[in-house]
Amino acid sequence: MHTPFFPFWRSWLNPRASRTSQGCQRVRAYTLCQLEQAFGHWIPTHLFAKAPAGPNSRDHDYTRWRTFWCMLWQAFNPLASGREVVRQLQALFDLENGPCLSPEDGAYCRAKGRLPCAQFPLALRATATVADSLAPLGRLLQGRRIRVVDGSTITLQDTPKNRAAYPPIESGTTPTFPLMRFVAIFSLASGAILAVAQSAWANSDLNLLHALGAQLASGDILLGDKGFGSYPVIAWLKHLLQVDFIGRTTRRIDGRERLKRLGPNDWVVRWIKTPSCRSPWLSGIQRAALPKELTLRAIRGSCYRKGFRVRRVTVVTTLLDPQLYPTKELLNAYLRRWRLEMCLDDLKTSLQMEFLRSRSPKMAQKEMHTRLIAHNLIRCTMAQAADQDLQVLEHLSFKGSLDALRQFTHALPRARSKAKRRRLWKLLLKTLLRDRVPERPGRREPRAVKRKKNKYPRLDAPRHQFRDHPKRNLRAKNARLRKLRLM
Repeated sequence: MHTPFFPFWRSWLNPRASRTSQGCQRVRAYTLCQLEQAFGHWIPTHLFAKAPAGPNSRDHDYTRWRTFWCMLWQAFNPLASGREVVRQLQALFDLENGPCLSPEDGAYCRAKGRLPCAQFPLALRATATVADSLAPLGRLLQGRRIRVVDGSTITLQDTPKNRAAYPPIESGTTPTFPLMRFVAIFSLASGAILAVAQSAWANSDLNLLHALGAQLASGDILLGDKGFGSYPVIAWLKHLLQVDFIGRTTRRIDGRERLKRLGPNDWVVRWIKTPSCRSPWLSGIQRAALPKELTLRAIRGSCYRKGFRVRRVTVVTTLLDPQLYPTKELLNAYLRRWRLEMCLDDLKTSLQMEFLRSRSPKMAQKEMHTRLIAHNLIRCTMAQAADQDLQVLEHLSFKGSLDALRQFTHALPRARSKAKRRRLWKLLLKTLLRDRVPERPGRREPRAVKRKKNKYPRLDAPRHQFRDHPKRNLRAKNARLRKLRLM
């Protein structure tokens, strides 16, 4: 094939050359499950491309692109180990007559460590942008983009590195684990996570929100709970970022001290910046740039919904026009903030992000971002299905979509033509539309565990120092001996 003679006859003289080269290219680029074919067009390829020099600049079996998709496959299957990923690649390489791969997973772990951490937030943002473009346009609050912010925690593997970066909460004899605090901003239209900031548990949610200020655009509306409804946060959002706020507050609102009455339980109030209004998460220049007073709108209304904890709320907002932003729409927008709680529940329950197995802080951050990217890809698929049939996106099941994607991605690589793959994808979207969440009015979502996981005692000491508790028959025997004064 490299001879200079008869260049136009090469395909005739060696007809299998093109197929062989295509097979090698496929082995170099793909994984066995081939998630790239389903989601590759939603993630820019340049984020995990081959480096021009230094690490990841040579042709390895574990390229950047393949390693990223292997991690993403693990995010879709949280119980899968690195050894299972290596077995998949072994089967793929043998199927395509590729190079012999080592059965050990050390090379795969080192390849994950070589991936740059800075690329994962960019991939997360790209998938959120795609999900927003596929989601139906919202009509709430003049069709403006609505973002929701909330914080949560993740338990990490108990290693010295994780303990140094994310110190646990000391609570007596109860065993503790490293605890990572994170704050996420997600889109109300699609349910996708736009950005996330993480730190140790001792850090505050407000400090992490300040780190995410660049992810908010001018003209956005931010929904937050009572922890974010303080004077420094609202003033920073409105006057420095030009972002409006809707949420509850810890301040006492008295309607008798209003500036103006806009309607029943709808007032314009003035907040004055007090000397004790501390905001250590702001820089000195930003703190000085905050205004000395704020003009806000306070709405006190009934948000009674069977099964919900809050019956009557007082919401403050920077949206002062009652004609453009009626009271009912503002209260409905605040009630939809609960959707982020359900997204966090999907992440921690369906994608099992409540506990991360990585043994170092950098790998824990990569694992967390990979789960969030997998969550966004599922939201993209759900938004695409809802847009085709003009269905309400919130009525589609996240767990059902995850189960369907796991199985259909096994069938897509077996399709022999692009037309067949398109038919399979359309069938997947129709399946998601049929798997709708039933109407459950008054369904409660309490923060409680229905069943205890096991009856065994906690491992409250290192393994080599732990002494098992005596069994019941041994305790009964010792009690009889003590009663007879033989012990």
